[in-house]
Amino acid sequence: MALQSRAEAQGRFTWNFTDIYPSDAAWEEAYAAVESEMEQIPTLAGTLGESPERMKQALDTVYAVQERAERVYLYAMLRKNVDNGDPSYQTLSGRATNLIVRLSTLCAFVQPEILSIPKEKLSRMLQSPVLSCYRHILEDADRMRGFTLDEKSEKMLAMLSDAAGATSECFDMLSEVDMTFPDIIGEDGKPVALTHGTFGVFRESEDPRVRKESFETYFGEYKKYIHTFAAMYAGSVKTDNFYTRVRGYASTCERALFANNAPVSVYDELIRSVHAGLPTMRRYLALRRRVLGLDELNMYDLYCPMVQSVDMKIPYGEAQELVHRATAPLGEGYAALLDRAFGERWIDVYENKGKTTGAYSCGVYGVHPYVLLNYTDTLDDAFTLAHELGHAMHSYLSDTTQDYPNHDYRILVAEVASTVNEVLLSEYLLSVETDPKKRAYILNHFLEGFRTTVFRQTLFAEFEREAHDLEMKGTPLTAEVLCGIYRRLNEQYYEGAVINELQDIEWARIPHFYNAFYVWQYATGFCSAVSIADRILHHGGAGDYLRFLSTGGSDYPLEELKIAGVDLTKPDTVNTALAEFDRALSELETLLTSD
Repeated sequence: MALQSRAEAQGRFTWNFTDIYPSDAAWEEAYAAVESEMEQIPTLAGTLGESPERMKQALDTVYAVQERAERVYLYAMLRKNVDNGDPSYQTLSGRATNLIVRLSTLCAFVQPEILSIPKEKLSRMLQSPVLSCYRHILEDADRMRGFTLDEKSEKMLAMLSDAAGATSECFDMLSEVDMTFPDIIGEDGKPVALTHGTFGVFRESEDPRVRKESFETYFGEYKKYIHTFAAMYAGSVKTDNFYTRVRGYASTCERALFANNAPVSVYDELIRSVHAGLPTMRRYLALRRRVLGLDELNMYDLYCPMVQSVDMKIPYGEAQELVHRATAPLGEGYAALLDRAFGERWIDVYENKGKTTGAYSCGVYGVHPYVLLNYTDTLDDAFTLAHELGHAMHSYLSDTTQDYPNHDYRILVAEVASTVNEVLLSEYLLSVETDPKKRAYILNHFLEGFRTTVFRQTLFAEFEREAHDLEMKGTPLTAEVLCGIYRRLNEQYYEGAVINELQDIEWARIPHFYNAFYVWQYATGFCSAVSIADRILHHGGAGDYLRFLSTGGSDYPLEELKIAGVDLTKPDTVNTALAEFDRALSELETLLTSD
């Protein structure tokens, strides 16, 4: 069955772009206005250190232009993402990206000029209430003194950013537009389309043949281009390490974490704690193999439910209701925002040809968040809806509480709100379900979420770190090298499962690898969410959590998390979450062996 085109998508399940601009013509006007406004930015150079008032005037101007330019960019990006093959929005997106690069180049003087102000003088200036809006931003800039280059060098790096994103763009075009997959034979014996979206459905099939065929067909296509994917990823890593070298960081991992004012020890502790939890993972794999009645457990057997013949199809409308009920402890205000998201077309629901795969939420300051899904009526999709709406509510509450310069939360906290919603949904389903089989099904889903979000993302984190470290030492990142790293990590994390050569190339399909050192925060986010959800449900923590959702980027992430009761500088949060994984596994073992 052919995938629907964008033109065939039902309007009520698609984004309402007119909330951003009423038409493409209005976008063109906004684009031209930003181009004109950008011209005043160079005139601000040399004025920032004159007085607090002149500093505020300059920063007000810069951020006002950046806010309008960001809206121009996001409209074009979102338009393109719903049909990456549409040449008109490819063009708009390219122009918008170029606009952002030009703006970044014009603004490149700001950080070096701030840091050219003697530390003592800057400290005195920050005492002025005139700069209260910018205090955290300026203090953070001061923290970056040792890694900020002179104005000329910063301008060159800004000019490079467009070209630096080429590998990610190539990945998107190859994976989402140019690559197609052969049909496979479905459970009913008839040909069925294999796409990025349906692959996730087929690997959950109760039929082992469908799981195996979809796995081999899907990754078989990636294998045809594996050297191209390796070259693209190697180029991305080289770019990451280039920025690391020129700025003087010890490693790209350190550079990524320093941006959030987080020590590398947080990264190290996550990996150590997860390694300590691998015996429980082996128990989980052994249970899965026994329950499925398999002689050996293949990697394509990891996603199908262990509980057979349970009807857990979740149509989109039912998923909306589930999210409402699960997040009810967060109050009426939160529920009203969900109603707006569902009723005002904040969500682009179903897959169509050329649409970006997976799911995401994108905040548009001054408008509202936009959530992209590829919904296929599974329980996983219901959890994805909850997940992305967590992001959306975080963005909305931060955007409407903070001014533009402080609205954008850091990556380190970006996955917390989304995962809190997933945990709340799991807890809700378990609280109302008494049928042992369905309860086991939900526990299985929770454990799979834990496996894929904590264990799997930590595996990804190790892969990224090793790839970057090897390249920094001069090792070419060939397909053989990258597949070798990935195989060794899979053998460590999934001891007891069969790791075949097609599994070795899974790294090639992970888009987040082009945003270096992002994925580990899924793991810390999940662990934080387990703790926060417990506080919300049992210790009156909803108010603190909503305050956390409203902080945006007004403080450092580790400090913001403390508002919600989480301290990631200590191992307690990760270890407590791993104990919850063990507890849930024990209950599932009891349910599945009590017959």
